[in-house]
Amino acid sequence: MDKNRLIKFMARVMEESGFKVYRNFQTSRHIIDIYGVLPTVLGDIGVVVACKNYDDRWEVGLDVLKEMEMVAKTLKASKIVVVTTSYFTNSAINYAGRRNIKTIDKDGLMVLAKKFSAQRSEYGGAEVYEGEEAGAAEETEEYTPSPKTASSFPKTSSSFFSRGKGSLDRGKTSGSFSKSISLPETPGLKPILTNTVSLIIIVFLLSSLITYFMSSGTNTATFGIYKIIIAALLSYGLVLVSDRDLNTILTKGTIVFFVVLVIFVLAIIFL
Repeated sequence: MDKNRLIKFMARVMEESGFKVYRNFQTSRHIIDIYGVLPTVLGDIGVVVACKNYDDRWEVGLDVLKEMEMVAKTLKASKIVVVTTSYFTNSAINYAGRRNIKTIDKDGLMVLAKKFSAQRSEYGGAEVYEGEEAGAAEETEEYTPSPKTASSFPKTSSSFFSRGKGSLDRGKTSGSFSKSISLPETPGLKPILTNTVSLIIIVFLLSSLITYFMSSGTNTATFGIYKIIIAALLSYGLVLVSDRDLNTILTKGTIVFFVVLVIFVLAIIFL
């Protein structure tokens, strides 16, 4: 499969999942094979996709994954997907697992193609790869990011990038590095726990509720200490549930904890 055909196929998959797709999207320093945008109530969800039509002798290494991380950071994208017609090195697979990067190798790509073809056959038997008219010029559009940027994927039954068994998350298959890629729904709590404002509200309410039940027989000073400790545990603990990156846990957890403390102080002053 040549690269253009691979890009067209992945773009079609994303479009079927509700994404607005920009092929060969150009930034100031890079040209991205696919940039997908999914508008939600929380803001635009951005996905950067790299398509590598390598021969079986060549494997995708760490350099590709790290370059895509730089691109994602520039565009403030929520997810990175790397697709190849060959396979990934062991170091790339391990790195992708730690950094929450979706990887689709040759085996996973074939499974996705069969699944997508079967889905489309329900609507008239359309081919997986539909050629464009010869000489037709591609439309180019300017993308203006939303003022709000969502940090995770919303719950959507059609998304090809949701988590769970059969998603684009790296799965374990005996004898190969293939990725399972079916399309379950994202757990409902995931979008809430990855949103900072939601986390602040949850930590404030939970810490207030827990300390209320613990306040019987305790003095005001002890009550305040309990509330601070519980707020700290919840701030970092809830971030840990949704993200395994240490820097994200420390940064977001500290922000949530600090804001909750400010709310506690304001509540004492004005209530």
